[in-house]
Amino acid sequence: MNDSGKCVSRREFLQKIILGGCLLSVKPMRLFSRMATASSEAPVPAFRFDYRTTAVRHLAELQAEFEALKSAGQISDNPKFRAIIDKFSFNLPENFRDAKTVIVLATFTPLSLVNIQYAGNVYQFFMPPQYSDDGISLDDLTATLRRTVLQEKDYRLERARYLFLKRLAVRSGLAQYGRNNITFVEGMGSFITLYAFLTDYQSPTDNWQELKMMKSCQKCMICRRACPNQCIRDEKFVIDAGRCTTLYNESAGEIPQWIAPTAHNALMGCMRCQYGCPANQTVIKKTTQLEDISEAEVQQILSGAIDEPTREILQRKLRDFYPVTKREYLPIITRNLKLLLPSA
Repeated sequence: MNDSGKCVSRREFLQKIILGGCLLSVKPMRLFSRMATASSEAPVPAFRFDYRTTAVRHLAELQAEFEALKSAGQISDNPKFRAIIDKFSFNLPENFRDAKTVIVLATFTPLSLVNIQYAGNVYQFFMPPQYSDDGISLDDLTATLRRTVLQEKDYRLERARYLFLKRLAVRSGLAQYGRNNITFVEGMGSFITLYAFLTDYQSPTDNWQELKMMKSCQKCMICRRACPNQCIRDEKFVIDAGRCTTLYNESAGEIPQWIAPTAHNALMGCMRCQYGCPANQTVIKKTTQLEDISEAEVQQILSGAIDEPTREILQRKLRDFYPVTKREYLPIITRNLKLLLPSA
């Protein structure tokens, strides 16, 4: 949902999710299915987070860096990829030109597993972080920042949209890049959701830093070997996002034939370059288990004819996994499940 509580369009959603590229946010701007009212006195639920503050003036530097990368041909020219990222920028919104500080926030979003019952067998697949509702509302986030950063003062605080959150997180000192171009936060690994907020509060702390790759990545090639599509390259740090499985299985349409059937491992997205990463081995232990999808429910998904009661059950079991939140998205999960299950 967007800030008004209405469901965002598929196009808006794609513009907000992680696509595995060096510069993208990833659904860090995700769907919020539970919105508290402004007058709600309910306590903010406990959730794991970390943040950094940096001066707004650095956004212009980031915009210049991005333009330089494009000019140097470092960014994938894949049309599907560029249609999304070309709408992002580091420019301040017209209605908040007097913003002084950017707050970059990461919340811990665990990996999930789901059991699929099919043809008398049980198959287990990944549900990567950020694809389902984690129970944290936008109001929860703003309340937390008002308490921890703004000290309950009446400063303006607005969620920043269409920023390249991963690069901003690294430059702010909150995260470091992995060789796979995914960002890692201390104690959370890559299982994070990123957000940015603008405020007219002048933070005394500017955590700006140079781009950093984790030291553990310098001699490690685990993610490069694990990637089925050779997205991670030796000669360039920026991955070839146009070859990332995630770019294709998040949206409707046919999957390119050059993506091998064995590349698929999740209901959506891909965990190949993250699951075996040494930086994730502690947080992987916090993986959650979703409710099983029954044989009858699976058969409806595969048929592409899901009745409304079953759709509502799937929405609950998969925690508002967005392809089951609206009927027009259902062909996506039908296609993806057929790719995962043998002889489906």
